[in-house]
Amino acid sequence: MMALKQLRNRILPALAVLVAWAGSAAAESALKVSTVHVEDMKAVFATVETSDVVSARARIGGTVTRLSVDEGTAVQAGQIIAVVGDPKIGFHMDALQARANSMKSQNTLAATALSRARNLRESGTIAQNRLDQAQSAFEVTERELEALRAELAGISRQRDEGIVQATSSGRVTKVHVTQGAVILAGETVATIAAKGFILRLNLPERHARFIHVGDAVYVGDKDTRTGHVQQVYPEIRQGRVVADVAVSGLGDYFVGERIRVLVSAGERETFVIPGDYLFQRYGLAFATLKNGVEIVVQPGLVRGTGVEVLSGLRPGDELIRPAAK
Repeated sequence: MMALKQLRNRILPALAVLVAWAGSAAAESALKVSTVHVEDMKAVFATVETSDVVSARARIGGTVTRLSVDEGTAVQAGQIIAVVGDPKIGFHMDALQARANSMKSQNTLAATALSRARNLRESGTIAQNRLDQAQSAFEVTERELEALRAELAGISRQRDEGIVQATSSGRVTKVHVTQGAVILAGETVATIAAKGFILRLNLPERHARFIHVGDAVYVGDKDTRTGHVQQVYPEIRQGRVVADVAVSGLGDYFVGERIRVLVSAGERETFVIPGDYLFQRYGLAFATLKNGVEIVVQPGLVRGTGVEVLSGLRPGDELIRPAAK
């Protein structure tokens, strides 16, 4: 009996010290919950668009004899993307070339006759009017030959207008014709995205007062890329505000593709607590109150070193870390 009493006298003070230490440790690690103001990020969808679109058009009508680009092809300014040919131009050029060759022969004969007439005139064999006639005949053939050459050059230039070139560097987004197709003058052959890609936002009207030029926009579910608003259009279109976002490296997306982004929608009040005050059990998130009661909470976004808590806590609650319990 005496031994039990002595053992009890030794254990009770130790237990008292242990309880006091646990209570002081819990008090030191207790975290009082209070609301804070955070940036409210909303998940919306943005569409990949081209910032500047140009059209490569045919200058003459005819048949597309060559097509050297397809959708997605990168082109440089001045690059030949198609050739439009008119068979009538070729026939006309052949006819003009034949007439030019004939007139060149006549011009050669007229030059020979003029040279002979000059020699004869110097010897006094022929009259001056014969020399004048030979001179006039030579000049007529010269003028006709020059006219044929000018007409041939004009037809050749018209044929060269069938070459369709890229008006600026960029990427072909759409080809409107096929090889062998017959097109008219001024018809669009291809559409080119000239200045890269942007993200176009269509936000509800209530977000109009929160979005500004320069605001950060996070692209993708894991915020893999960050862009910035470069233009906010002043017109509300069908209840939505339109804004353009510049993001580097959008070339690996498709034009028209919809991408999930996070945009700022003002500020709101919430709870943000350190992540080590939460623990997981059975797929649920728990927090421990100072009195040892475990409550289920709903965590939200990670904000710096803390975690946003959407529900389960009230202002003034005191939490302890799971290890301190």
